[in-house]
Amino acid sequence: MTHRSRPAGLYSLLLLFAVASLASAQDSAAQTTTVSANRMTPIVKAVEATKRSTVNIHSEKRARTADVLFSAGRDKKINGMGTGIIVDERGYIVTNYHVVRDVELLRVTLFDGTAFEARIVSYDSREDLAIIKVDSKEPLPVMPFGTSSDLMLGEDVLAIGNAFGYEHTVTRGIISSLSRDVEVDEEQSYHNLIQIDAAINPGNSGGPLLNGDGEVVGINVAIRAGAQRIGFAIPIDDARLIIARLLNIERLNNHFHGLETIDHKQGRIRKLIVREAEPGSPAEAAGLLPGDVVIKAAGREIVDAADLERVLLGRPTGSQVDLQVSRGDETQTLTLKIANLSADRATPATRSLAGTIPSPPTAAGKKPVDSDKVWRLLGVRTSRVTADDVSLSGHPYRGGMRILEVRPDSPAASNGLQSGDVLVGLHVWETVTPENVTYVLDHPQIATFNPLKFYILRDSETLYGHFDIGTAAAALSSK
Repeated sequence: MTHRSRPAGLYSLLLLFAVASLASAQDSAAQTTTVSANRMTPIVKAVEATKRSTVNIHSEKRARTADVLFSAGRDKKINGMGTGIIVDERGYIVTNYHVVRDVELLRVTLFDGTAFEARIVSYDSREDLAIIKVDSKEPLPVMPFGTSSDLMLGEDVLAIGNAFGYEHTVTRGIISSLSRDVEVDEEQSYHNLIQIDAAINPGNSGGPLLNGDGEVVGINVAIRAGAQRIGFAIPIDDARLIIARLLNIERLNNHFHGLETIDHKQGRIRKLIVREAEPGSPAEAAGLLPGDVVIKAAGREIVDAADLERVLLGRPTGSQVDLQVSRGDETQTLTLKIANLSADRATPATRSLAGTIPSPPTAAGKKPVDSDKVWRLLGVRTSRVTADDVSLSGHPYRGGMRILEVRPDSPAASNGLQSGDVLVGLHVWETVTPENVTYVLDHPQIATFNPLKFYILRDSETLYGHFDIGTAAAALSSK
């Protein structure tokens, strides 16, 4: 057998070619991974830090067509688009409610192209925010959240969104104004919005507004039709309060902790302060006191109520969670035991507190009920409802105060209270009589109750919320 030989020069040539190719590949890789400091700007860094926590949302709904002659009454498909922000590694995403309203199908796409079907978990239509969820086998990257408490006019901001379906579009602008109130139509209005000139378009709704540090300071929500570069975003501090309510374990797990808190945010000073531990609740049993600052829960840093609800969400009844709290100059570790809402909690509005709330005045010379104070502070006029009233049938309430009128631009109006609602509780006390209501409003510590929790009965359903009585309460308590 013979072998054909190759010239030695050919081997040398091939070797030189291979070495040159390897060197070229290495140079190309170096150029790809090494970027000059001039190009790696704060904007690039901010986008890099947040792009994987921003998701694209595509929806499908059906709209009934009016053209019954040609459509034979068949439904028409409508495709929608929006943006979302990952708020929890388990797949919880916040977006605008109008992005997911009435949809039949939701699809979420991550930056790397991974797609999931999503479902709506909870929403607040008035505040136009919703939580949706995807089921991912791997933990998802959570968006870094900042604060809207120290925003400055003219400050650079970035918007990321699914603009006109062009996924992960990045636009840049400045903060044009703060505290804008915007009325969209008779059903939807917004308060305290951030106005920006970063270009946002249909599909940007629900996406992040970022500061120069790559932190979310707002959730893009609306544009001004027919205008150039006038957009609006919900301040993130406002949004985080709503997110906490939408992730609340009472709402999603039928569990409760009985902890009422205050999100304190002033620039870099951000902390969660205990306002109250509900009597008879796990929070009271854990030893939490008003003024405590929750630093950690289950070893995770806590900045606001949304952080705390995330830690508690999904844990079974009876789970014990260590809370690290700051009390004065000391740091303590307390154990919070999650309880079942229906079995272990009595609704505060139904508690009998005879002896705590004064009896209705009957003798001459007693201070009369100040209905004007109720009108000025809460924005409602009421009349008494007794326990045998048909509207209380099937409920344990001993009575209540039916709302007859709601003053526009009042705390009651901003919370959606309506004529016909029955006020059955304020703070931790029932409101069976007008005297019960004024007892709360005359309380020497009324300013510390803000926001003032309320309970109403509407169409056989008990609802609750919080009156922001703020400056008015402080002014009244000083009189």
